[in-house]
Amino acid sequence: MIRQFELIERVRAYNPGADEALLNEAYVFGARAHAGQTRASGEPYFNHPVEVAAILAELRLDDASIATALLHDTIEDTPATYDEVGARFGGEIADLVEGVTKITKLKLGDASAQAEQAENLRKLLLAMSKDVRVLLVKLADRLHNMRTLQHLKKEKQEKKARETMEIYAPLAGRMGMQTMREELEDLSFKYLNAAARESILRRFVKLRAETGDVKPKILSDLRQALSEAGVEAEVTGREKRPFSVWRKLGEQEEGFDRLSDIFGFRIIAETEADCYLALGAVHRRWTLVPGRFKDYISQPKPNGYRSLHTTVQGREARRVEVQIRTREMHEAAESGVAAHWAYRDGERSKNPYSVDPFKWLRDLTDAFQAAENSVEFLEHVKLEMFQDQVFCFTPKGRVIGLPRGATPIDFAYAIHTGIGNACVGSKVDGRRTPLSTRLRNGQTVQIITAEAQRPQPVWEEMAVTGRAKQAIRRALRQERREADIRIGRGLVTAAFERAGRSLTRKALTLAAQKLGQPGADDVLQAVGGAEVPASRVLSALYPDAPEAAAAPAPAPAPGETAARPAITGVSR
Repeated sequence: MIRQFELIERVRAYNPGADEALLNEAYVFGARAHAGQTRASGEPYFNHPVEVAAILAELRLDDASIATALLHDTIEDTPATYDEVGARFGGEIADLVEGVTKITKLKLGDASAQAEQAENLRKLLLAMSKDVRVLLVKLADRLHNMRTLQHLKKEKQEKKARETMEIYAPLAGRMGMQTMREELEDLSFKYLNAAARESILRRFVKLRAETGDVKPKILSDLRQALSEAGVEAEVTGREKRPFSVWRKLGEQEEGFDRLSDIFGFRIIAETEADCYLALGAVHRRWTLVPGRFKDYISQPKPNGYRSLHTTVQGREARRVEVQIRTREMHEAAESGVAAHWAYRDGERSKNPYSVDPFKWLRDLTDAFQAAENSVEFLEHVKLEMFQDQVFCFTPKGRVIGLPRGATPIDFAYAIHTGIGNACVGSKVDGRRTPLSTRLRNGQTVQIITAEAQRPQPVWEEMAVTGRAKQAIRRALRQERREADIRIGRGLVTAAFERAGRSLTRKALTLAAQKLGQPGADDVLQAVGGAEVPASRVLSALYPDAPEAAAAPAPAPAPGETAARPAITGVSR
């Protein structure tokens, strides 16, 4: 356990003027209130509030937040009362402790009825709107609980992990606390899909063994490019967390070693102007990956996040993601709205945002007042609070993460390509819905399949994930190829028969060599696609054979006439 003086020294390191008497009294009061209580691990319960306080100290939060962390479970789990905490520590801290207690009592992951879930979310938002530090303490509380989740039974582990993935990780992201969000997601991933996480970690090890540690080389390349451009900046690099890689694998059908999210690099420049100079230096040095540049400096995210994002083809043609920002932007990106109460160089930080980081929260509170019913409010909350990603469930409870706007088509391909290709319909929360339906957070989706089903061209317009779009295109290309081969076989067979020749596989293979085609099926595809006339295949093998007059195409196989128009216009 972190001792009393150690915690205070951590606070004094960023805030020399910290109220030591307040922090000492909160530490002693919490220790006495929780005396004799133990956690599932067998350790003293008070170790948990102390660790929560330490997490907030890493965010350099104010004295009231640290004291609240030390006291946050006293009203709920000990004989201590709101009045007692208020009398000893003041109304501000008592209100914060009570706010955290109310959030803890919410059954955010258990609500079965929409009205109940809406009411719980309303209470959460109201507690946050009074003082966002309530949520900061609760997020730190959840983070430490997730770090020590191994001591609980499997059923409780999955329940806590799912609730964290659905509610608290997105909330941390909405608050701009990206580092905390990533850790919460990865810890949840560990319990919701341990096999997948271990697979990602093994592939990390394999990739390092095959390519060596390329991070120092890329860092050196970046520093050299900046030096040549006359830009002074700090450059750091890291591997992303397994869940981030897993999510990308689900959205993009790329090889593991091609994913830009495996390696992430940050350039911390002195000024905003230097950020753009650094961007120019990076783009002059390496080729930009199309569609992977975002300027969040000129257009900040709703939570106030500001940075330049780009992805380039770096050393050894490996995709490298680079984020470029100033020191102030970086601190805001790491701490999110926590930076509003943070200390820097012994003084309270100024507002680091170019936009109001609390506007979304006030908008949600206003939406509650304007909503005609709880269901309407719930839908608005989900759109606003979880706008980056939705988490839906399979009928067996597996969590599927998808980008906002995803449809059952995306859901089906996220489970397995075969399920996506055979999809004929879907049920969302037990009701039949069109495949174009936009999925919402927390819904249960069942995919209905049929063996004879094939992907339809319109699906590509319905899908939003790269994984689904690419799988659909690939299936359509394969279907078109098979249809062209069938038609081509009929045309070439007819041409050979008119010339009194026999068409064999060996003959087609030889014709492919003479015509510069990869193989026999490629020759038939070229003929069926009207790229090569059947007579040319004949003349390639029998130059002296009289050319037969053009003959009508053979009758299509049963079902082929209907299939061809459905794939018209698909590029081969």
